[in-house]
Order: sequence, then C-alpha cells, then structure tokens
Amino acid sequence: METGNNQIAKSALLIGMAMATVGFVDNFIRVIAEDVGLWQFHAFRSAVALALILTAVPVFGLKLRPRRPGAVLWRTFLNSVSMLCYFGALASMSIATAGAGLFTSPIWVLLISVVLFRARIGLWRILAVVLGFAGVLLVLRPGGEGIDPTAMVAVAAGLFYAASSVATRRLCSDESPETLLWAFFAMIGLFGALGLAVVTLTGVGTQPEAGNFLTTGWQTPTLRFLGLCLFQAVGSLIPIFWLIKAYQIADPSYVAVFENSFLLFAGLWAYLLWGEVPDTVAILGIGAIVTSGSVIILRSRKEPPQSD
Repeated sequence: METGNNQIAKSALLIGMAMATVGFVDNFIRVIAEDVGLWQFHAFRSAVALALILTAVPVFGLKLRPRRPGAVLWRTFLNSVSMLCYFGALASMSIATAGAGLFTSPIWVLLISVVLFRARIGLWRILAVVLGFAGVLLVLRPGGEGIDPTAMVAVAAGLFYAASSVATRRLCSDESPETLLWAFFAMIGLFGALGLAVVTLTGVGTQPEAGNFLTTGWQTPTLRFLGLCLFQAVGSLIPIFWLIKAYQIADPSYVAVFENSFLLFAGLWAYLLWGEVPDTVAILGIGAIVTSGSVIILRSRKEPPQSD
C-alpha cells in the first residue's frame, strides 16, 4: 500500500501535468480571437468536447445522469460564468494576469465561507486575505485612468470559480466526475450558442479584431479555428481527467496548492510562444496572489473552518 507521501507526490505530478497542458492550450485563445468571437468559440469547443464524452460513454461505461439535477445545474451555472469571464479576459490581456484573477478563488472561497456559513478563521488567513487583495490591486493597478475593466472581469472569474467550488463540495460531492464534466460543457456550449445568436441576429456582432472578442458575431469557420477547437477540447478534457485522478488519490487539502503552478506554466509558455513577460508590478501582484492562496489552502488544512 502506498504511503501518504507517495500519494501526494503522484497527485502533485498529475496536477503539474494538467496545469502545464492548460497553460499551453490557453495561450492560443489570442489566435482563436483573430478568427471568431467568445460565443462561437464556446459553442464549437463544447460540441467537440461533448462528442468526445458521448463516444467514451459505452467504451468506459460512464454514467452521466446526475443524482441531484438542481444542485448540478446551480454548480454548473457558476462554473460556466467563471469560464466565460476568464476566456473573455484572456483574449485581450496576458494569460498571467487573467490567470491571477482566476486564482483569487481561494480568497473568495474563504470569504464566502465566513459570510454565508459563519466560518471562523485565524490570524494567518486574515493576513493572507489582505495580502491577496493587495496583489489584486497591483495587478489591476488603479490610477488616474481608473481600473482596467478587463482585469475586473478576470477577478470576477475567480469569484464565480470560488462559488462553484463551494457548491461542488456542499451540493455535488456525491456526483460522478463525468456528470459534472458533461454538464459543464453542455451549459457553456448553450451559453455560447445563445450569445452567438444574440450578437449576430441583433446586429451587434462585429468583425474579429482586438477588443471585440465579446461582441464578434458569426464567422465562417476557418480550418485553423476548427483545428484549434479540437486542440482546445482535447487539451481541456485530458487535464480535467488528470485533476480528477489527483484529487481521488490524495487529500484535496494537501494537493490543491499545486494548482498555483498554472501561473508559472502559463507565463513560461507565453514567454516561449510570444516572448511575453509581465512587468515588475504585475509579477509582484501575481506573487502576492499565489502566496495568499497557498497560505489559505495550507492553513485551512491545519485549522479547518468551524460553523456555528
């Protein structure tokens, strides 16, 4: 039987592989944004992902029926909004900055637990929240021109991701991973189709160019876009499978901190692919957010929140 340290090491390896893969494929959103908009991307990617999942059902005997449909629907809605915000921000800002917004989620999880569930937290986690929000301010960099709305969207992605994480633990702990995976791609694909219809039929839709990812209407799919859609679908499904396995092998409170490696891998791929390097202030802000999230996760393991 494997020791706890071996289990944690295997989980860390799986999470590292998952974050390295996601960090790589997400770097190509800027290329996709040159061909289509946010809504068409999600509609097409979800169609490919759902086809792959349905193909796998008879092969692996997957069970897609939810035990608690209402709970799965609510969790999926929160997760889908989070990813819409994240990918919306990703098309017009660096992946390191967008990822920093998404990875404010441990801060939001803690605040949600305190506000909604009256959890008690110690001094270390209070200081971590303060540090995390200081990091957010460094990334957002409010000044004479105000806060960048795109960066605010990235932070909103972290808030909704945190809410979906809380819903997963409290409402969907007995659901199978494939059920939650299928539900996510079905809902975000539906959002994509509806959004595409609205921006196209109302005449709001614009041509794909910088800053128009959210409002771009229907575009004739190019071979490059179709190939990147397949690339994105596979590059999302496989890492999610690795993450699920990682959390099945070891205690989540021990391995969740390794998800912060996403920012390292995303930044490394951005440098290798595009020569992109965040400035010093952004690096300091990202570092503060990563440190804050790591402290919150590690201290939550040692001092679990208690509800009144």
